[in-house]
Amino acid sequence: MLAGTEEEFFYRKKLNMHPNDPQLKSFIAVAADSDFPIQNLPFGIFSTHSNPALRTGVAIGDYVLDLAELERAGILQIAAHSVFNQPTLNAYIALGKTIWRSTRAAISSLLRADNPRLRDDAALRKLTLVPQSDAIMHIPIRVEGYTDFYSSKEHATNVGMMFRDPANALLPNWLHLPVGYNGRASSVVVSDTDVRRPMGQVKSPTAELPSYAPCAKLDFELEMAFIVGAESALGEPVSIDQAEDFMFGMVLLNDWSARDIQQWEYVPLGPFNAKTFATSISPWIVTMDALQPFRVAGPVQEPLPLPYLQQSGKNNFDIVLEVQLQPATATEPSTISRTNFQTMYWSAEQQLAHHTVSGCNLRVGDLMGSGTVSGSETNTFGSLLELSWNGQRPLTLADGSTQRSFLQDGDKVIMRGWCQGQAYRIGFGSVVGRILPALH
Repeated sequence: MLAGTEEEFFYRKKLNMHPNDPQLKSFIAVAADSDFPIQNLPFGIFSTHSNPALRTGVAIGDYVLDLAELERAGILQIAAHSVFNQPTLNAYIALGKTIWRSTRAAISSLLRADNPRLRDDAALRKLTLVPQSDAIMHIPIRVEGYTDFYSSKEHATNVGMMFRDPANALLPNWLHLPVGYNGRASSVVVSDTDVRRPMGQVKSPTAELPSYAPCAKLDFELEMAFIVGAESALGEPVSIDQAEDFMFGMVLLNDWSARDIQQWEYVPLGPFNAKTFATSISPWIVTMDALQPFRVAGPVQEPLPLPYLQQSGKNNFDIVLEVQLQPATATEPSTISRTNFQTMYWSAEQQLAHHTVSGCNLRVGDLMGSGTVSGSETNTFGSLLELSWNGQRPLTLADGSTQRSFLQDGDKVIMRGWCQGQAYRIGFGSVVGRILPALH
């Protein structure tokens, strides 16, 4: 991993602290509320104006550590071939879990406050530490496939109450399997990519025929997603006990939704054009290893799932999630929702096990969305559909006068997420998107 002298090898061996140790400190100053302390070290793909090559970086405080430069200098040696000077993380991720862990440990060691290797080498620091303000972030993976689940009981109940019988809001299958659909990988974009309002067929309840029009009920969906990190063979399911070994890390995800287009098209096969126009993800992938200290038990599942989905112990994560909305005329965003990922009824492992139970194969870079994350209180709902109750109760923003039932052109949606530790947090950064007018 880290190349160096024999003395440095024994130094690292002596100071072999786990990368998740809350006592670890970096020689780089990191604020207590920063998303990127030394305990995190998320992976992303970046470039700069001075060097437009896409390459791998790790976030630390307000900086990006350039792994391609460390690799080129012979300091970080991962494989016989270069993996960090590529435009996506797929080649690195494909090396497997043992390499992920040893790489993270090596980077953690290099950034420690008591390790002089990078700390005391001014030339190396200048070469490898890039201010995040100078970094241009790119989509971190080549998305091989995209699946979106529907795993929040609160969200599914709210939608069922709005559009079906409130007394039977959940469909009969919902408590027995993680409902999902195959989305469109080609329209997955990185944060800060503008989103064009879609055109499509819509039909109001009073209209005899549908019409072709811009979406009038454009919405966001607050989600998390995990990145598949290992391949599985066609025809061979991945068991619930194996599932975590197939996950590299997690990102924030905004599953933009055209509610009026969806309402007309979704019967009988589910969402299509209402979801295909854009899905935004955050640029930093937080590794599953970094999230381990924040594992918690998920909700009790009743009835007990079938054996292939049964799971015990801490099968969820304590991740605070927040949504802000900023109209084009506003100088500051309004916080409109705050919830927690730990409310999700179906876990990521259950989603993956169910996805493969038919024999569907996995590929490195597959993206698996959690579905909208909603809590039980109104201010914890993860979509405008719920926050405004399908437009019946418009949401008033922080200025006291601006209201929203659904998104308007120029609106910016900002989602953030983090795990709160003792005097540090493991954060995901943000996923941001701004709405552009439709092209008629």
